[in-house]
Amino acid sequence: MDPITPAAASGTFSIGSDVPVRRLGYGTMRLVGEGTWGEPKDPAEARRVLLRAVELGVTLIDTADAYGPEVAERMIGETLHPYPRDLVIATKGGITRQGPSRTEYVGRAGYLMQCVEMSLRRLKLDCIPLYQLHRIDPRTTLEESLGALRRMQEQGKIRHIGLSEVSVQQIDECRQLIEVATVQNRYSLADRRSEETLLYCERERMGFLPWYPIAGGKLLKPDHPSAARLAEIAAQHSATVAQLSIAWLLQRSPVMLPIPGTSKVAHLEENVAAANLKLSAEEWEDVEAAAISR
Repeated sequence: MDPITPAAASGTFSIGSDVPVRRLGYGTMRLVGEGTWGEPKDPAEARRVLLRAVELGVTLIDTADAYGPEVAERMIGETLHPYPRDLVIATKGGITRQGPSRTEYVGRAGYLMQCVEMSLRRLKLDCIPLYQLHRIDPRTTLEESLGALRRMQEQGKIRHIGLSEVSVQQIDECRQLIEVATVQNRYSLADRRSEETLLYCERERMGFLPWYPIAGGKLLKPDHPSAARLAEIAAQHSATVAQLSIAWLLQRSPVMLPIPGTSKVAHLEENVAAANLKLSAEEWEDVEAAAISR
């Protein structure tokens, strides 16, 4: 492992076959206020987190216009621009926020096109390397929503298009209209409901970005049924359960692109160090068995 850029130990994946990233990225949802609403409690620390992520070799930063709203994108642009040549910013649009933890899906063409334009402005980009439809809006046809993103792609404002929280059937429907480069679904050691979608992405060589990769810290709580056994396995490798969870994702599939988030530099460093955690196949079987025990 490169001691200066530990994220390099996670390996690489090419989004859309032509945008290479290190597989362990950083997600910015926790960078903003409580309930994904408002400014961070400690703006200076938030900026340090972004800078430190790049120093640690992270080349994939995932964000969304709904984080804040607008706060995370603005902080990325203000803190990291001009960007290192290998840094890939992935963002999302299609969710509006009415307050802390209050959202509504909006997939109208005019709205999504405005989202792209405003993200470009906040991120100080001419082209967004990966733009993801944050959620499919059930009130709007796929033809309208994806047609808008396809037009922005044709205009050179989006390089690749991704989806979020979708089933295999929905991906197939979307692929009739656009090329899908990535899928971002909730997935973790403790929550594998998107297993079928992950396997589909692996077959089709689509990047899979698991959000909530540590299951919101549930596995870290002492009263969780799996906590004691996972802590024991982690201790055998001088690691934490959170690091074990991230390392499990990296070994689970070559298309897996974990994006654990945090608002603290120390926690970020701990997460990125998980890229160098290696277990045997038998040990990973023990980890999986412990995680599903109830």
